[in-house]
Amino acid sequence: MRLFNRRALAYVSAHPMDFLVQCLKGFRANQGLLLAGAVAYYSLLSIVPLVMLVVVALSHFIAQDELLATLGRYLNWLVPGQAKPIVTEVGHFLEHRDLIGGVLVVSMIFFSSLAFTVLENAMCVIFKHRVEIRRRHFLISAIMPYCYILSLGVGMLLVTLVAGSLQVLGEESVQFLGYSWSLHGVSGALLYLLGLGGEVLVLTSIYLVMPVGRLSLSHALIGGVTAALLWELARRILVWYFSTLSQVNVVYGSMTTAIIVMFSLEIGATLLLFGAQVISEFERVGRHRPQRAATPMTTHATEVK
Repeated sequence: MRLFNRRALAYVSAHPMDFLVQCLKGFRANQGLLLAGAVAYYSLLSIVPLVMLVVVALSHFIAQDELLATLGRYLNWLVPGQAKPIVTEVGHFLEHRDLIGGVLVVSMIFFSSLAFTVLENAMCVIFKHRVEIRRRHFLISAIMPYCYILSLGVGMLLVTLVAGSLQVLGEESVQFLGYSWSLHGVSGALLYLLGLGGEVLVLTSIYLVMPVGRLSLSHALIGGVTAALLWELARRILVWYFSTLSQVNVVYGSMTTAIIVMFSLEIGATLLLFGAQVISEFERVGRHRPQRAATPMTTHATEVK
């Protein structure tokens, strides 16, 4: 079985700029920035209860300090430079986890799922050519966010165990011909590759699960790699900007952390949806060569003359 559509690959290889312009036009026509704003807003509501749920569940299997250290390391991939306040709040929550009641747990589960629900709706807009052919049953849409939360918990467990092993490796050294080489640098590189690989895996899984219908693994991987590489570039720019040029703490004061997290999530959601747009355009390239931009979305107000 072929992993990629040869006709689509041939077109993209021969006309990379045309394909990029087509993706940008389609993203604009689908109101990508507006959709990204909605996803970012609900992600801000979901991130803290989601992290708390996962950490409380995993704290029964992993030492709390090790779990929080791993959480802080990988939250920096999602909200660059702002992981410490979130980890601190999660640590305070863990200290009082015996007081957690059923109502609080249900509320946390509900708010944790909001971001996934909105993301699914945004994916329906971008993959509207799939929705026109086939619609997802509402029960699947209702259950899917909670299944994904469970999957993230399992993934977090595996990442914590592997990261702990790599940290132990970094404390070792290799003796050869009378010389000693520390493995600290190797451990750091492996931790980075683990984070990057996990990022690509998570993004690819989102593109596999969220759109309606069955998406091929190769197409999901295209979107996952595209979004991950763009986010790596954006993440480094954000870290540099907030640490050198930004005066956001002067303008917003005590609201600085929330503003920075919201801004980071906005950019991340934009890149996530743009990766979905790349997949959508690649699918259509495989069927026919695009001749014109996607039809823009309109509202009733804009249609009335």
